[in-house]
Amino acid sequence: MPQENPFTTGSSEHFPGFPDVTVGLTAAETSRIAGRGLWAADATVDPGAVRLGQTLANALLSETPDSPDSTDGTGGTSAANSPEALLPPELAAFVREVRGLALPAYHRIEGSTEGVRLSAFSLRQLGPGPHPLVVVPAGWTPFGWPLFLWSYLVLAHKGYHVLAYTPRGLGIPGLPSTSSGLVDVAGPHDWADGSAVIDFAVDHFAPGTIGFMGESYGSGISQLVAAHDDRVAAVVALSTWGNLATSLYDHGTRHLAAVKALLALTGGPVESKFDEDNQRILADFQADRNLDTVVEWGRLRAPESYLDLTNDNGTPTFFSNTWHESLFAVNQTLETFNGLDVPKRLNLWIGDHAAPEGPALIGPSPTPDEVNLPMAEAYAWLDHHLKGERNGVEDWPQVSTQVMFTYETEPVTDPETGEPTGENRIVTPAHRETSPDWSEVTRRTEVFGLTGDGAGGTDGRLLPAAPVAAGGAPGTEETGWRRAFLAGVDTEATAMDAIMKTGQAEWAGNPKIYDTRKIDRRHAVAWTTEPLVPSGGEGTAGRRVRGIPRLRLTVRSTATSASLYAHLLDVAEDDTARIITHEPLNVYGLTPEQDTTVTWKLQAAAYDIAPGHRLMLVVDSKDPLYGDASVTWTQTVIGSPDGEPSFLELPLG
Repeated sequence: MPQENPFTTGSSEHFPGFPDVTVGLTAAETSRIAGRGLWAADATVDPGAVRLGQTLANALLSETPDSPDSTDGTGGTSAANSPEALLPPELAAFVREVRGLALPAYHRIEGSTEGVRLSAFSLRQLGPGPHPLVVVPAGWTPFGWPLFLWSYLVLAHKGYHVLAYTPRGLGIPGLPSTSSGLVDVAGPHDWADGSAVIDFAVDHFAPGTIGFMGESYGSGISQLVAAHDDRVAAVVALSTWGNLATSLYDHGTRHLAAVKALLALTGGPVESKFDEDNQRILADFQADRNLDTVVEWGRLRAPESYLDLTNDNGTPTFFSNTWHESLFAVNQTLETFNGLDVPKRLNLWIGDHAAPEGPALIGPSPTPDEVNLPMAEAYAWLDHHLKGERNGVEDWPQVSTQVMFTYETEPVTDPETGEPTGENRIVTPAHRETSPDWSEVTRRTEVFGLTGDGAGGTDGRLLPAAPVAAGGAPGTEETGWRRAFLAGVDTEATAMDAIMKTGQAEWAGNPKIYDTRKIDRRHAVAWTTEPLVPSGGEGTAGRRVRGIPRLRLTVRSTATSASLYAHLLDVAEDDTARIITHEPLNVYGLTPEQDTTVTWKLQAAAYDIAPGHRLMLVVDSKDPLYGDASVTWTQTVIGSPDGEPSFLELPLG
């Protein structure tokens, strides 16, 4: 008998706001859905991606038109009204091809604690085995495993058993892809659930080797399960984190927008999704209290805390992340990656969370000859380490970085009117570079001293200084100055317009453009270089930024706390700019009229500043991404006392 389909074909009737999966998809719609990526404008999951995943689930778990149990109008499924008929012909043909290779099934897997049942989906290879298995914990969304069903088809077509599941507690109540229990936020219950899923897979599929592949939440769970269960032979961690503590709270700054976005994606209110302990942690984080406890909670859930276990297991681990990541900032991923002593790979891409790999997890490429490199290389990693294929992975350098905005684009025109839409499409991909390890990404550093001129709303200068020794100061910058601004008011210098969505546009060829003239100098201070020309080793670029910038400032405030939000911008001749990197710092325990010197690292970057462009540093006191420590309308003073230079250390390739 065919597998019973637990999904209603009238999902929108049972779950208000849920996409209607009773209406067929055209090839053009499927291409648009995959091309848009994962995120809608409000940082929720794009309804089209949900619709495509659910339609594929229906097609796989329903009777096929040629099934002996299928009849027209007598309880079976005719070709005309089958869920498969709701797919474009080429996609329907691929579904039929995969069904000829692998048997689809829906499961409720017993979790590691009594009463918890994990919603799961599998594709079991029909040919003689053993076959390798890929386990896919779903990401942090209310829709669970169906969202990335296209990727399971790709894996099954490549010869893998596939077992995808929704981690405990995630999902819309009543939806078949929702797992029971309470969300553990990648805690010990989630690690144990991963091992329970492996137990289930061993019993049902007898796999030859086992790998884990996860996106976002699923990527962290994949690493944690692999650390605690040596049956995992390889990991692919996409848009991942290494340290949940520093992802959410670093440099004294809470990443409030990230947590707000995540809480909106659980599928229910906090009170019904988390136990009392986790509710208390979330409340403390949002209220800016008991942060030591919050950090301890985050470290328990950090793959970085278990590097010794991963290294002992020798688990080959593949990381994919983005430069402008708004949920799991890139530096914390680098810390974890650098601590791994196993076969490893780090890919860093333009964009934000799930932007690079998201389209290829959702659906097929819009054109047959278009390859999504982030996922192609993820699959190659699995093929090498689970199947033993000699496919070039064995010769990969450890690090590959995509240089921001080096792609070539052309304007998009409306097909009906022929008028420009205001957006661009990429015609030549961005340049990628490789390094044997992260330590070789930065070849040298250049120090720019900050000057005290800039009164009356004009900018100070960034003046090149002598190279700086590690941890030291060059000692040649201008000192003995102060510049002030009114704190607690946001300016045009922001990291992004919308969490995840701005970076998704970057990935597609449309980076945010800043007008630096609109940055209100009453509420910010700025320093700018002269137009840059290539220097030693820079080739044709004005500067080749490669690595982690470092900033040192002296601050005082009329309040006892202050926020310093640093933004590095690439400024063109017309005063428009694109962002290179940023990072906030909240400073507490200040004494009015007394100086405090602070040094902090900005997020890593790979960026070529064009000749003739200027480098601009903007420091203000507020950004929608973060919780700030500034008191509105108090005065923050940035300075450089005698003998205490303020400077920007720029890493160069």
